[in-house]
Amino acid sequence: MTVMTENESPTVVADDGVRLWAARSGDGEPLVLCHGGPGLWDMFADVAELLADLTPVVRWDQRGCGRSERSVAGPWTSDRFVADLDAVRRHFGLERIRLLGHSWGAQLALSYALSHPERVSGLVYVAGTGIGPDADWHPGYQANLLARLGEHPERLARWRELKDRPARSEDEDREMSVLQWSAEFEDRERALEHAGRMADPWFGINHESNKALNEERRRIWGTPELYDACRSLDLPVLILDGVHDIRPRSAVDSLERALPRVRRVILPDAGHMVWTDDPKGFREAVASAPA
Repeated sequence: MTVMTENESPTVVADDGVRLWAARSGDGEPLVLCHGGPGLWDMFADVAELLADLTPVVRWDQRGCGRSERSVAGPWTSDRFVADLDAVRRHFGLERIRLLGHSWGAQLALSYALSHPERVSGLVYVAGTGIGPDADWHPGYQANLLARLGEHPERLARWRELKDRPARSEDEDREMSVLQWSAEFEDRERALEHAGRMADPWFGINHESNKALNEERRRIWGTPELYDACRSLDLPVLILDGVHDIRPRSAVDSLERALPRVRRVILPDAGHMVWTDDPKGFREAVASAPA
């Protein structure tokens, strides 16, 4: 199987002309990956390598992020990002797609499946936060984040110092992100090392996209209409969690209850970055997902 490189990657043009970075590995029906954030970029190189003999993958950077066109002013809405994902599908000539979304990307992949169920053959929903309101998980996440960072008081103090600054340089933004991301790994001894790898290369966070999409989620997520839509989603979904994710996993129970064709795998030795903490368990779970 060929391995993608950034230089070989084609450009996807969205229906409003915005250029999106995208790359495909290998032949055959790919697994389309949706990265987390919002406002970040594809960090799935390890996932692509881990799944290389199982499935080709498509990786892409969301609008205004990473290697995609940066000089855009949005719009920063789920509908717009769903349309961008559909542009990726069309670019690679795919009638139907298998999706894997992680964290915010899990929400995006689910939103796409709800909007275009006829274009999706299956969904792997990794480390998402369910379909309830933020109150189901965000207070617990904040408490767990502070507890994890507090294992090293000097890191917590530095993170707070950077977070409280009215403006940060790119270097300071990267430093704060690495400190915060270090809380996401169950491997506590190497957590800072793992987080540093996530930030290499560093493309810079799109804070405008992050703020707008998080505010949108708080407004429209957790509604009875969303629950009813998930109850009607007639396609196979694998929910994949790590027990030690600092976002309470109970938040995903509402999604599991709503979906009619769902299976859930909870990895006992993993946190939010499940493929790093338990690559074997992650690989086996994805391999078992219906095509």
